[in-house]
Amino acid sequence: MVELKVDFCSFEAAKFAVTRWHYSRAMPAGKLVKIGAWEDGKYIGCVLFGRGANKHIGNPYNLEQNEVCELVRVALKNHQSSVTQIVSKSLKLLKKTNPHLKLVVSYADKDQKHLGGIYQAGNWIYVGLKNQNTTGAFIIKNKKVHPRSIAAMGGEQSLKWIQKNMDPNAKVHITEGKFKYLYPLSKKMRKKILLLKKPYPKRL
Repeated sequence: MVELKVDFCSFEAAKFAVTRWHYSRAMPAGKLVKIGAWEDGKYIGCVLFGRGANKHIGNPYNLEQNEVCELVRVALKNHQSSVTQIVSKSLKLLKKTNPHLKLVVSYADKDQKHLGGIYQAGNWIYVGLKNQNTTGAFIIKNKKVHPRSIAAMGGEQSLKWIQKNMDPNAKVHITEGKFKYLYPLSKKMRKKILLLKKPYPKRL
């Protein structure tokens, strides 16, 4: 058994974990809540919460923007504690320090063959496959770049602009979609979103 510690970490520590241990290799844009994890005093990675790519993330649930956030990264090296346990402790810390929050949203990327096993194990509520067959990213210089990252750099989220200004061989990546999960931070919120619950997706 190892001693697991979950606490806030610096931007530098979070970036170190994400660029090495998360498949995206990229820090999300915008303001973040950065929570690190340590086993027996050794840093093993981080869990990040932010606003996500959707400016209207709270609208479907009649929530203000400051009442909902997205779990945007789970970036961990080899570890002994379960990911579900690390995420659970991170959620408790997030709730304790942000009492105004009512809901956390997260996605499992079907393009990466993810189903959301950590969310299923953590009793999150699954609400369906979203954004299937849409522009999920642009392939720029053989690297997948999210449209929001283009905007953050001052660019336009269009293939024509990207080919003119960044990479003449850029392409659009059509996504298979993302499995969407919700984690309510109160009994009242849980009762409300249980009406949206769908059976968990499973591998064939």
